[in-house]
Amino acid sequence: MGLLDGKIAIITGAGSGIGRASAIRFAQEGAKLVIGDKSEAVHETAKLVRAAGGIVTALQMDAGIEPDVVKLVEIALSQYGGVDIAFANAGIIGDMGAIFDIDPAAMAETFRVNLIGPALMVKHAGKAMVDQGRGGAIVLTASVAGLNSGAGPLAYSASKAGVINLAKTAAQQLTTSGVRVNAICPGLTETGMTKPTFDYAREKDVMHKVGQLNPLKRAGQPEELANVALFLASDQASYVNGQAITVDGGLTSSHPVTRQLLGQTSH
Repeated sequence: MGLLDGKIAIITGAGSGIGRASAIRFAQEGAKLVIGDKSEAVHETAKLVRAAGGIVTALQMDAGIEPDVVKLVEIALSQYGGVDIAFANAGIIGDMGAIFDIDPAAMAETFRVNLIGPALMVKHAGKAMVDQGRGGAIVLTASVAGLNSGAGPLAYSASKAGVINLAKTAAQQLTTSGVRVNAICPGLTETGMTKPTFDYAREKDVMHKVGQLNPLKRAGQPEELANVALFLASDQASYVNGQAITVDGGLTSSHPVTRQLLGQTSH
């Protein structure tokens, strides 16, 4: 028995990184999938899912455009008979400007994808779940950048802070429905969005410095985030609701400090 046997799951941002790893993981646990991504790489993810024995429909779409989100939900309803899980994972780094350099249009685009996109998923997948009357699970990808400054550009960070509050507010508004809404807050993870950082580190032979600010002294891998998304999507998290689960190697467990290494003593 898989954790998601008999479940129908929607995943956005499934063309690479956490979305792709989650699609494969969810399929391994028995879910039928409807996956979307702006990139045609979503079809490569579908091939990987099928190669692993999964059932999947892929759609090239924009997670921040309402008709595209509606289409994903309609596919799940028409082809598979319902929606039990929605993982709004799509996101962009967006506007890199500092506070005095903000381009309102660029900032709005960041919010369109990163915050309005998840809100649209809650609106349409959540409504389908409520109408079904059997509950469901919605997972949103936020970020440690939404918790504190210093982990991303201003617009990105603000959008992810919004995602965290969206999970909390939506969980409250869906009271009595049995639909749970939670967010995951990844730390530095090797994904399509962070590829330039990792490529640069490998080119300069400084991979040992990537993730050095957290106690595990490394970056995360998409599969590690996918496992947390799987937990939140599954019935094992049946009493977890309205939470932002941080998956960052311990980065946000402390204020900035000078660390005492194991085996060292102070005098």
